[in-house]
This record gives sequence, structure tokens and C-alpha cells, in this order.
Amino acid sequence: MDIDRTGLADFLRTCREALQPEDVGLPRGQRRRTSGLRREEVAALSHMSADYYARLERRRGPQPSEGMVAAIAQGLHLSLDQRDHLSRLAGHHPPARGAESQHVGPGILRILDRLDDTPAEVVTELGETLRQTRMGIALLGDASVRTGPGRSLGHRWFTDPGSRSLYHPDDHGYLSRVWASGLREVIALRGPRSRAAALAEDLLARSEEFRQVWATHEVGVRPRPVKRFVHPEVGLLELQCQTLSDPQQSHSLLVYTAVPGSESHEKLQLLSVVSAP
Repeated sequence: MDIDRTGLADFLRTCREALQPEDVGLPRGQRRRTSGLRREEVAALSHMSADYYARLERRRGPQPSEGMVAAIAQGLHLSLDQRDHLSRLAGHHPPARGAESQHVGPGILRILDRLDDTPAEVVTELGETLRQTRMGIALLGDASVRTGPGRSLGHRWFTDPGSRSLYHPDDHGYLSRVWASGLREVIALRGPRSRAAALAEDLLARSEEFRQVWATHEVGVRPRPVKRFVHPEVGLLELQCQTLSDPQQSHSLLVYTAVPGSESHEKLQLLSVVSAP
């Protein structure tokens, strides 16, 4: 497919001008004259240089890669239909939808953008974190540095003992059952050639504990509503986890909150201070 530079430039500009700063979690400021977002704001949201993005809107520069297109689609909070249209304009076939998709829907993103002072993350059905709030990073660590199968918390749980240190030791056995049960259910849903099945095969080859838990054929083991974390800076945190699901993308928004006035609530406030940029 060939790139449609004029169509791409016009579409990017239209989508950018339709967004307001508050739509993407940015402050408006008192002297703002731009209609919609500025180019440099979209570039920052898309993790690319302002010059690179500006050249696309000016019908110049190289053809953006599929990765660049995906980053722009996420930065502009595009819907799936808009993302697919952007891909075609850039000369690429649209990426997969559903369980294989890494594109977080705009509705989930709008909520996440308003939760910067609350630990929250968007995860796939395999436990891969796609987006985090600032406090989500402070609580759970920066997911952007993880690659390969290790992007899945379930995979890290059975292959990297250090990944368990954030969770209360008394919960480790139950959480192992949760991960194995959930993975078995996803495989039944997605099939024996799915990424979930490949993840299970890898774990069977690498973890004796996983082999033992897997052999029980448990299903329906659900996470407890209160999660206990042992954070290296603030200690024990007892947090309730609320979940908002996007069935179209098989993604979940996890929001971690503490009971107001509790010791965990005070520790979350302290964590917010010590992790402030």
C-alpha cells in the first residue's frame, strides 16, 4: 500500500484539533490560543519528536512505520475505526483487533487520564500492562521497560522470583492458583494456537511450580477484592481493586484505592509525594 500524504496530513490535523487538553489529561493554561491540541503536545503523547510529527502534518518526511502509526493513534486517543483508517492512509494494513490488540480504547484512556493521582493501569487478558498512571508506576513499577513474555505478570510470577516481592508472602500460593486458573480459561476461549497457549507451554517448560498448579486443572479462581502490597518505600498497603472492562479489546482498567482515613490511605499519599516528578 502507498502512503496518502495529503489524506494523512488532513486526518492528523483534524483529529488533533478535535481534542482539548483536558481530554488527554493536560492542563489548559491561561493563554491558550490553539484550536485543540498543539503539535508538540501530540508528539509528546505519542513519544516522538515534535519535528517528526510536524513533518507528517506538512506532508513531508519518511513514511511512518507501523509502530509510529500505532503510537500516534494512541496519542490522539483514536477509536479502532480511526486507528485503522490512519494505518491505511500511512500505507499499512490495519493491525489486529480484539485479544491480540495493544491499542487502548479512547474511553478507557479518557478515564485513565483523569486518575493521575491514583494507582491505575490498563492490562490485557494475559496480564500485560499497556498503560499506567504516574501513581501506577510508583506502586507497581514502570511496565514500559519490560519486553517479551516478561511483559505478562503471570509469566514473571513463575519465572522471576523477584517479581513476587511486591506482594504479601501469605498471598503467594493463592495468586499462583489465580494466574494458572485465569490462563487456562483464556486458552479455552482463544484456542490452542493462541498467545495464551504459547505462554502456558513456555511456563510448563520453565517452572516446576507452574507444572504442579497447572496439573490441578483449576478454573474460576478469582483475585480477591483487597490486594496486599509490600512496597519498598512505604511498606504494607491494603488496596481495593476496582475493574472496568473493555470487552471489544479484552482489556481491563484496574484502579487501586485505599479506605479513607486508613493507614494504607496515608501511605498512598506519602507515596504520591515521594514519587512526584
